[in-house]
Amino acid sequence: MDRDPSAEKICAAVSAVTHTSPLTAGQQAVLAALRQQPQPLSAQALHGAMCTQRPIGLATVYRALDALKLLGLVQHRVTLTGETLYSAVEHDHHYLTCLQCGVSVPVETCPVQGLAAQLQGTSSFRIYYHTLEFFGVCGSCEG
Repeated sequence: MDRDPSAEKICAAVSAVTHTSPLTAGQQAVLAALRQQPQPLSAQALHGAMCTQRPIGLATVYRALDALKLLGLVQHRVTLTGETLYSAVEHDHHYLTCLQCGVSVPVETCPVQGLAAQLQGTSSFRIYYHTLEFFGVCGSCEG
């Protein structure tokens, strides 16, 4: 999956709009590491991946993820087993998730993009991203 090359512009825009200071070194490292991942990761898995390149504490990863979520730069979803998976905000995510085996299949098109745009235009609520997940049973489990 290609990553958005304008991510630094997004980060600068968010900082300007929210009047926050620039990202800390830890936040920058976490965001860069997430952008390199082909799929969402748990904080522990992200920490493991980052430690192969540079030392960073697990608590730093968690703090950075929390701050980046509040800035709209990182999104998360919770799996059926309760595990939280994180990814950089580059586009909205949609999934078909099997309730039996837990497999999640990405849906490439957004069936609610128009609704998101309408909500953004008619409210004072700033929408950073949205997720949509359908639950059911996959063909392998059903058969």
